[in-house]
Amino acid sequence: MAPSQFFKSLIRASSKLPRTFSTSAPAAAAASITQISPHTAKWMQDTSKKSPMELINEVPPIKVEDRIVACEGDTDPALGHPIEFICLDKAEPAVCKYCGLRYVQDHHH
Repeated sequence: MAPSQFFKSLIRASSKLPRTFSTSAPAAAAASITQISPHTAKWMQDTSKKSPMELINEVPPIKVEDRIVACEGDTDPALGHPIEFICLDKAEPAVCKYCGLRYVQDHHH
C-alpha cells in the first residue's frame, strides 16, 4: 500500500471513531492510544505537504563539544520553549522533548 493511501485509510478510519475518550479504566486508556486524534489527522490529510515531525527530522543533529546542551528551541526567546538541559553521554543523538531538535557530542581527540 502506498504511503498516501495508507494515510487516507487512517484518516477515514479515524473519522469513524468517537471524539471523546473515557480514561476511567486502563483498557480505555490503552484503546485511546491506538486512535488518531483530529489534531494528528489534519497533518495527515494533505500528503503533498510534510508533517512537522517530518520537517524536524530533516534537520541534521547539532554537534556540540560539551556534555550538556541547553535547548531553547529558537534563538528568539519569544519563539522558543522552556530551557531543557540535555545530557549527551550516549552515542546516539539526544532529542529535545519540546521541539524535536537532535544533539550529538562532537568528540575532539
